[in-house]
Order: sequence, then structure tokens, then C-alpha cells
Amino acid sequence: MLLRQLEYLVALARARHFAKAAQACYVSQPTLSEGIRKLEDELGVPLVQRGRRFEGFTPEGERVVMWARRILADRDAMQGELQSLRAGLSGRLRIGTVPTAATAVALLTQPFCAANPLATVQVFADLRSEDIVNRLRTYELDAAVTYESTVAAHDFKFVPLYQERYVLLTRRTAPESGPAEIAWEEAAHYPLCLLHPGMQGRQVIDAAFDSVGVRVTPRVETDSIASMFAQVRAGHWASVVPHAWLHVFGVPPGMHALPLVDPVRTERMGLVLPAREPVSPIGQALLDVADRTVIAATLEGLPD
Repeated sequence: MLLRQLEYLVALARARHFAKAAQACYVSQPTLSEGIRKLEDELGVPLVQRGRRFEGFTPEGERVVMWARRILADRDAMQGELQSLRAGLSGRLRIGTVPTAATAVALLTQPFCAANPLATVQVFADLRSEDIVNRLRTYELDAAVTYESTVAAHDFKFVPLYQERYVLLTRRTAPESGPAEIAWEEAAHYPLCLLHPGMQGRQVIDAAFDSVGVRVTPRVETDSIASMFAQVRAGHWASVVPHAWLHVFGVPPGMHALPLVDPVRTERMGLVLPAREPVSPIGQALLDVADRTVIAATLEGLPD
């Protein structure tokens, strides 16, 4: 069995098309097809459902794809560790984040790059929770920052970072006017701009409103936290945003950020890595940075 054959199989799983998979591997389509056939002969089972075009994997093929991804990830980790022993950690850290946690990722990438000057970082922002789970499982991400509730049922390594809490962002009608905080039930009466209902952050907010017996129908929905700030600034809307995002924008002029209470709702956010031993060198380097970086104090300690 050759690692190259496993690379062909993983490329086919990603592209779902023989010609595109061959192009990704920089080989001809006949070369890729022959490599996969040799792998099938060696394992003694059919891996690919063949017709005039790619029609999917057999059940055995699905399992082999999973093992192939793991083997190739271990190969990359071994090479990375040897490289780090020779000349220091290099390579690329691939880290994903749900939109609400982008601020935490920003606090990790700077010290990571400072500690590992030969390494680079690729941030996949605005991922849905299910995308993060799938990409971690297939080793397309080295790490992610997301809700603990998203990954609790999965066999991942989870390191708590901070507690997400929420504020109602509104236009300020007069200097120093209004209450210092607001109840969820009262916030439901504002014309709201919220995240898209398919996003984990929105589901958390809906659950908070449900807990006080109210349902909200936002006038505007978006998949971007920055867009919610822009909508509020434009005029008529209010929005429920994670307090941690005030670390990015502060409370913009003309706006008011009211902590949401009754109840005070929090969600534990953390750094997630694939469950593998040993941890990849680039993953361990990120864990070391997370251990040294006081993220909770930074994101939770901003004035309201």
C-alpha cells in the first residue's frame, strides 16, 4: 500500500469527480484510477462505485477513506515534528471559528505567530457548527473555536477559553440616558436584527428568549456579526451581540450596549482539536499559546 494511493482516494472523496481529483493530485485521470484499483486489489474489496462517472463509495470504501485521512494526517504530523526538531515549527495552522468566536481566534493567532515565526495561519471564519465538526473529523482543520455544546457529543479535545455572554446593542437616543441593563423579555419588543436561524449563535439567543416565554421575529437576519453592528448604526434596529465583540468595535459612537439579564445567559466557548495521540506539533503549539493567553480576562473584562 502506497501513501500516494491513499492521497488519490482522499482527493476523490473531496472532489467527488475523477478528473477533478486527478487534477488536484497533479496526475492524469488514468493514473489516479489505476492507483485506486491497485489499492482495491491489495485490500481485496471494492472501494468505489463505478459507472460512467463517479457514483460514490462502497461501505468499505467509506471506512477506508476515513482511515486514509487519519493516516495522511499522521504522516503530515510526523513530518512536522521532524521539521520542528531540525529548524523550529513550520507549516500552516488551519483554524476555524463560528462567527461569534472570531475575536478569540484573533487573540490566539498573534501570540502563535510570535512564538513560531516559521509557521503561518489560515483562518476559516464564519463556519457553521456542523462544518467545524465535519472538518475536524476529516482533518481539514487543525483546530477550531466554537461552543462546547456543539462538540460535547463528539470525541474531540476541548479546552475552555471563555464564557460568551450577550448585550443588546441599540442606538443611543440621548447622552447618559436609559437603564444600565435590560431583561430578555423587554428586549423582545425592540425591532431586531439577528443572526440567521440556522446558526448556532442564533439558536442560543432563541433559547434565551424561549426561557422567558417569548418568541421574536426579527425584521432583518444576517450571517455576520459585523453586519449586525452596521445595521444598528444605520438607524432603526437593535441587535443581540456577543459581549466579546465589543473587544473589536468597542461601543461605537451613538450606540448603547445593555447587558441582557433575567436570566444572565452564558455559553462556554473553547478551543477544539481532533482527538489524536500524540497531538500534532502544530496543534500542540496552539495549545501552548492558549495556555499562556488570558483570553477570558480580555474578552469578559471590557466595560459594558
